[in-house]
Amino acid sequence: MTQLNELPFASIQFYATAPYPCSYLDGLQARSQVATPAHLINADVYSELIQNGFRRSGIFIYRPHCDTCQACTPVRVRVEEFQAKRSQRRALSKHANLVACVTGLNYEHEHYELYQKYQNHRHAGGGMDNDNRDQYAQFLLQSRVNTRLVEFRDENQILRMVSIIDILSDGLSSVYTFFDTSEAGMSYGTYNVLWQIRQAKELRLPYVYLGYWIAASAKMAYKTNFKPLDGLLQGKWQSL
Repeated sequence: MTQLNELPFASIQFYATAPYPCSYLDGLQARSQVATPAHLINADVYSELIQNGFRRSGIFIYRPHCDTCQACTPVRVRVEEFQAKRSQRRALSKHANLVACVTGLNYEHEHYELYQKYQNHRHAGGGMDNDNRDQYAQFLLQSRVNTRLVEFRDENQILRMVSIIDILSDGLSSVYTFFDTSEAGMSYGTYNVLWQIRQAKELRLPYVYLGYWIAASAKMAYKTNFKPLDGLLQGKWQSL
């Protein structure tokens, strides 16, 4: 695990949290390593932290630091080598009517309503389904790095999806995406990752960082559908 003196940011410090119940693997305790102070972590520093396995939740920059488990693997898509599979091409075609609009990190009640519906449908009982307006804003609308909120609307201007994306020196980092779950058979999540890959390619950025993949977690299984995929294993990015 990278130590403070191995990073070119002598003013950044790291601390480990107390154990807490793991959100992904039942019966396990998790811990996180948090980078602080947040106000010193600019876009360049954050890019390097991402390359060392960190992620962001609001202004908090963290990575797994569990005592007995190393199930969380940071993963990233190699953009130039990526080729969409047949099912992914179908998702692109199915949602070709969506129009993306990049906006600032401003609170919009329409976004919050979609977020609540998504959490209640996809993650009921997980805690985030009870997020109030302030908790939602702290989670998704606070950032000290280079962040974009992208909303996706259909031809009738109906909001279908919202995605929070960080722009790094070597890629895009997918922070969080929520979408309309009212219709069966939709592939908004797949379409969103494909959209980010396409954006990274247009920006000539080599990677899209998808956060953590956990082999035993069904919630994380979708990430291995986007190959070639690198994983950060024992401090080195390697092909999965």
